[in-house]
Amino acid sequence: MRLNALASKRETLRQALLDCRQKTLTLVSDITPQELCQQSHPDFSPIGWHLGHIAFTEGLWILEHCAGIQPPSPISRQFWAADGLPKTQRQALPPFPLLQDYLDTIRQSVLTYLETAPLEQQERLWWWLLQHESQHNETIAIVLAMLRWGKHPQKPKTIAKTSGTFSPTLITIPSGEFPMGRDDLLAQDNERPPHWVYLPTYQIDSHPVTCQQYRQFMAAGGYHEQKYWSEVGWQWLQQNPITQPYYWREGADWDYHPVCGVSWYEAEAYARFVGKRLPSEAEWEKAATWHPTQSHPTPYPWGTDSPHPQRCNFDTHLGDTTPVYAYPDGRSPLGCWDMLGNVWEWTDSWFAGYPGFEFYPYRGYSEVYFDQQHRVMRGGSWITRPWGLRSSFRNWYHPWVRQMFVGFRCAVSSFD
Repeated sequence: MRLNALASKRETLRQALLDCRQKTLTLVSDITPQELCQQSHPDFSPIGWHLGHIAFTEGLWILEHCAGIQPPSPISRQFWAADGLPKTQRQALPPFPLLQDYLDTIRQSVLTYLETAPLEQQERLWWWLLQHESQHNETIAIVLAMLRWGKHPQKPKTIAKTSGTFSPTLITIPSGEFPMGRDDLLAQDNERPPHWVYLPTYQIDSHPVTCQQYRQFMAAGGYHEQKYWSEVGWQWLQQNPITQPYYWREGADWDYHPVCGVSWYEAEAYARFVGKRLPSEAEWEKAATWHPTQSHPTPYPWGTDSPHPQRCNFDTHLGDTTPVYAYPDGRSPLGCWDMLGNVWEWTDSWFAGYPGFEFYPYRGYSEVYFDQQHRVMRGGSWITRPWGLRSSFRNWYHPWVRQMFVGFRCAVSSFD
């Protein structure tokens, strides 16, 4: 690797790490001591644990594994490890100033090591680490939303409507093969390796399902009609008697925002209500990336340019969802809107490794979740950081969890 190119890579990584850390600290700038330590939901750790885990992971992989330095920790290693203590036992946290000092201490050592690190062998690990912090940013935002939901009512940001009438339609995706996945430096292990997938002709919603559309399901008694639910979904609903999405807002101002905060079971029930289904993740990815006149996909629906606030709602630029028609410049070549940012979208696929999957950097990052218990989500949300926002990125959760910033769009099978 040429010296100038190597220096440029170091500076790019350094700036990205600094930018990401600033976003982390801004996210928790007004956190209270109670919010820092409180577990808002059994599936989510307290915010303070996520902050310590970010520092611990950075120290483990860069300082300990790469530099051979034993990093300091204000609490035992077991406390911060993802597979250490149960989430219910992660509330005895240091105060925020001590956590911030832990983050700063590790980071300074990491940046010092970056000046001489052999990036020829390590560059993929550094980009993985950056995305690791980005993903925990999103989890922190989810926990904050749960702790604060309903306490600070918000008005939607004013977004200019596109010309003409907003008319969601079904987009026909022609049959054929397309290359699914990626293998560049940013690609996570579960995105690799790229492989060709054949899909018959199908149709997919041009936009995510809106609050206005979902309200029709609610008004028709969708939460009380067993015929719309799978057997396991209905059992879940009886044990969790709900009547609306987690992040539901009433009022016409929210009509064209995507429905947000639904479990996979709720998304599946709505799809049955309208005579459709959820798309597979392969169908979702092809709709987001495939260009009918080119033989290769692009990392983003709009092409190869990095994410920009003019093309999608991400990185807390607006701090909430936006109408699904707000970003005409972000449309995919086949005509789908809002494929990246705003809300994650459930798919019908179970999370599993692609053919030829190899774990990285450790088995527990993805492989332990290939258990037929986690459904795939695609597309990112309004909080997703730019380093994890791309059409091939795969997120996963249990189908009953609804506290994420997640919605969905529907699909219809067709025939050639």
